[in-house]
Amino acid sequence: QVQLVESGGGLVQAGGSLRLSCAASGRTFNIYAMGWFRQAPGKEREFVAALSRSGGSTSAADSVKGRFTISRDNAKNTVYLQMNSLRPEDTAVYYCAARKSFTVMTSPDFYDYWGQGTQVTVSS
Repeated sequence: QVQLVESGGGLVQAGGSLRLSCAASGRTFNIYAMGWFRQAPGKEREFVAALSRSGGSTSAADSVKGRFTISRDNAKNTVYLQMNSLRPEDTAVYYCAARKSFTVMTSPDFYDYWGQGTQVTVSS
């Protein structure tokens, strides 16, 4: 089994920055691609960004391109989401996810493990 624990969420003003972290533990050798998703109240969970184990393959939602950057430190079993130029519409619970495959996917259906989520609130 794999456990994912997110941290770094909080309240920030529009235009500000936050860095989310997701630490993985357990059978981490099973993990290849990792991603971030978010869910706002009353909305479906949506893809934010993902990257492969090597970091050589990445994907990001159009709404965050140029503002958010995903990265990982395999030595620490940790993935990060650097969020800059935050907007009120970025307000959501952010979830870290991992999948037992090399392929980077944008649908949450393809992910095997999930964290508990961390709240990000952007005030206008």
